[in-house]
Amino acid sequence: MRRKLVVGNWKMNGSIAINKALLEALIAGVRKLDNSDYVVCAPYPYLCQTQQLLQGTNIAWGAQNLCSTDNGALTGAVAPHMLVDYGCRYVIIGHSERRALFHETDDTAAARFLAAQGAGITPIFCMGESAEERDSDWTEYIVGRQLDSLIRRFGPYVLNNAVLAYEPLWAVGSDQPATPEQAQEVHTFIRKRIARCDAEVAAHVRILYGGSVTAENAEGLFRMPDIDGGLIGRASLRAEDFIPICRAADATTVQGLEALIA
Repeated sequence: MRRKLVVGNWKMNGSIAINKALLEALIAGVRKLDNSDYVVCAPYPYLCQTQQLLQGTNIAWGAQNLCSTDNGALTGAVAPHMLVDYGCRYVIIGHSERRALFHETDDTAAARFLAAQGAGITPIFCMGESAEERDSDWTEYIVGRQLDSLIRRFGPYVLNNAVLAYEPLWAVGSDQPATPEQAQEVHTFIRKRIARCDAEVAAHVRILYGGSVTAENAEGLFRMPDIDGGLIGRASLRAEDFIPICRAADATTVQGLEALIA
């Protein structure tokens, strides 16, 4: 039974005061939720504050990107070892906004993925198709190509120390999330594609869904057998929205364990 994982992606949001109030509320809200894992990915300037507030709690923290180079004359870049200095355990790689707005490619995302693992940080590798690609029945081609950028370069075993996230571009930041059935269909495709290379890796890798997850739809999504949690954007900025999503993950993990025992 895979533990559910809920990751809050703050994107380019926050302030010292706002972050303090939000993190303190999250700490109190998930303190007794022991059956799932929780992560906050904050903007670079707030990693020190995030570390100070979250250390010793059941919430881990991470970054939203990193550079594939460890040192060098790269103004504005952040090296993997710098994230390690702030206790980051996770980093988001290949998010749709990075691909679309900052022209990241499968090649650069794969390089960042490997750099994260080399530093001992778990990459959260994002995949997903646009509305036009979905309407053209290209979902499996696009997602498969993005997944293969890792498997063909590094082999399936690289996924043993990684998290995958399916985030359809047409659902991110919209009011039209994928239905549980739509999301499950793609998650099944991802897991089966990995299983063609290694069934054990496929059985254990956690695959998150990202794209307008809310307190209202989280439980339905998390009940799907191949959806192992969520990569949460907008709803992660408000404790009253994010905590119920964490509760949904915790509850569905417990129900899954009970079903196995029964």
